[in-house]
Amino acid sequence: MKRYKIIHRTYYNYSASVTLGEHRLLLRPREDHELRIESFILKSAPEAKTLWHRDVEGNSVAIASFSEPTRQLLIESEVIIQQYNESPLDFIVAHYAITFPFEYKSEDKFLLSPYMQLPNRETRELLNSMIYNVYKTSEQIQTYTLLQRLSSHIYQTFSYTVREAPGVQSVEQTLRLGSGSCRDFALLFMETVKCLGLASRFVSGYLYAPLMSAQIGSTHAWAEVYLPGGGWKGFDPTIGDIAGADHIPVAVSRLADAVAPISGSYAGVADSTLDVGVWVTLL
Repeated sequence: MKRYKIIHRTYYNYSASVTLGEHRLLLRPREDHELRIESFILKSAPEAKTLWHRDVEGNSVAIASFSEPTRQLLIESEVIIQQYNESPLDFIVAHYAITFPFEYKSEDKFLLSPYMQLPNRETRELLNSMIYNVYKTSEQIQTYTLLQRLSSHIYQTFSYTVREAPGVQSVEQTLRLGSGSCRDFALLFMETVKCLGLASRFVSGYLYAPLMSAQIGSTHAWAEVYLPGGGWKGFDPTIGDIAGADHIPVAVSRLADAVAPISGSYAGVADSTLDVGVWVTLL
């Protein structure tokens, strides 16, 4: 078991006084048999009234409401987790899904259908060309090996860039530019996996990078694929490897742009600037 401390601090600065609308916060990690939350503190300035719920995909969502005008908004979370996913390859795939291609059982396919929606025809053609460089249809290959090969291909072929702009690049943009951020690579991997007939979803969270643990970091993104018998398994094309103990998931979604850590609005005649810092420490 590993213990991590994550501090996620966000400042919004406004050029004039504004009235804050509701803010949707996705900052609490996803608890399950692999990850347990030891402590969690959420604070803001101005102080907010916070109501919690779980959304349709099981994410913990806080809705923050503010009552006083301000020229600055601070939202900070501090969490200590226990991570038990130290052997991410320790799972057994159902016998019928060990070798690719395979089809999900009908009862699973019904539930997984939202995560299998194909991109448009033009995008599929581009992705099928990339798939051909990784996998020949006449080849007998283990499903996990194919997915790992695809993740490694994105890592080795595309250049990583830090993008401060919000949102996710389209697959076409990433392919054309040959570069992107972690969230762009996660979407590229997701859409490619769907072209293989598999279910995939977007994951937003944190990554412990030992060489950068003392520096100001940012959130991280990767993808998960549903493997019968193994469940949702994470693949990180930014590093070309499976998601393991150093990956700390916070929110998942079938849509790459639906799990921003903080989203909200303000009213007033003012410009705004954003400053974010993330620190992930191994305890």
